Amino acid sequence: MEKLNHQEEQAMLAIWETGEGNVKAFLENMQKPRVPYTTLASTVKNLEKKGYLTSRLVGNTYLYKPAISPEEYKEHFLSTTIKSYFNNSYKSMVNFFVEQKKISAKELKEILQMIEKKNPK
Repeated sequence: MEKLNHQEEQAMLAIWETGEGNVKAFLENMQKPRVPYTTLASTVKNLEKKGYLTSRLVGNTYLYKPAISPEEYKEHFLSTTIKSYFNNSYKSMVNFFVEQKKISAKELKEILQMIEKKNPK
């Protein structure tokens, strides 16, 4: 799975929100400021080439839909990031966020509670 650039990720967010649709529908679901229609149309074609979208012709309009879910995308790229930047250690990643003051002690406690709920002893 190829990494998406910022513009492609923004397009995918709109596409995931829309589900199946055409470029115009995706454009309506994009955050403002929106890219021009032609830019989004090119981005959608690139996403299809990369395997992120499938398409079908209905009349004279192409309808596109996601080939992967947002969860699959997150899982793949978070795993890659953790492997590349944190020596495949989730503990190192959490420690990084603690050191950067991006996560509080309260949030860490909440995370521990979530883990304990998912993995009761």
